[in-house]
Amino acid sequence: MVGRAAYLAVDWGTTNRRAFAMSAEGAVLDSLQDEQGVLALEPGDYPAAIASLRARLGANPVIAVGMVGSNRGWQAAPYVAAPATLAALAQACIAPAPDVWIVPGVALRHGKRPDVMRGEEIQVFGAIGAGAAPPTALFCQPGTHNKWIETVDGAITDFTTVMTGEIFALLRAQGILAGMLDGVVADGAAFRKGVRRGITSRNLAATLFEVRSGLLLDRLAAAEAASYASGILIGADIGTRDDLQRRPVHLLGGGPLAALYAVAITEAGGDPVIVPDGSTTAGIHAIWSLRA
Repeated sequence: MVGRAAYLAVDWGTTNRRAFAMSAEGAVLDSLQDEQGVLALEPGDYPAAIASLRARLGANPVIAVGMVGSNRGWQAAPYVAAPATLAALAQACIAPAPDVWIVPGVALRHGKRPDVMRGEEIQVFGAIGAGAAPPTALFCQPGTHNKWIETVDGAITDFTTVMTGEIFALLRAQGILAGMLDGVVADGAAFRKGVRRGITSRNLAATLFEVRSGLLLDRLAAAEAASYASGILIGADIGTRDDLQRRPVHLLGGGPLAALYAVAITEAGGDPVIVPDGSTTAGIHAIWSLRA
């Protein structure tokens, strides 16, 4: 490790954990990633896990985000109600142990529908703080549960969680389409056709059955079925947005899924902007700076 770490930033997810040794200026000096997510730990295991991180990465203060603050994690950090600011999150951190702070998530507590997130808000604030997105923006974070997040003047004002990735995984694992979706999902004609079909679909359940009927009637190649079905689901997700042509969509997180969402957003007439890596550590550093 080069330089002296001022604190540790930990992104503690459900199945994985990423830890970073951070300088006082917000630079990443060292890091590790493992499978010690919250599902691998009991509440009593966390003090030893923190001690191990401190010994490995060489700093005592710890700021942790993500599922570690859920009711499945170390200790529940109550959600901050939207509209939520970075300062509100910093003020609401809980301390389950000396020199350890867990950052809360954000909740929609009022209005027509409830929703929650825990971890994505840090990436949003990190992207804004790093200048990768303006204070008033639309964000999309693809994943098992895709998030659409809206900010106004740097505050998270609204968001929607969509179970797109989880539904695709379930379709692959069981049900009538299981065994038909074993192929690799990739951008191409089949994926884009699925996106367009999903965008215009008014009945997602019926549209998904077209994967099976298309295969049986030789209107869809077996090697294209997974990409087509993924396109339908992502297209149906994107098709719920009526604001894609009015402002850019800032995509959080890299990898193949974000690239597919960028293609799909473009198909819908939107303007995707890929936010560079580093939003999580930038957001955690902003919290640390407010608490230091």
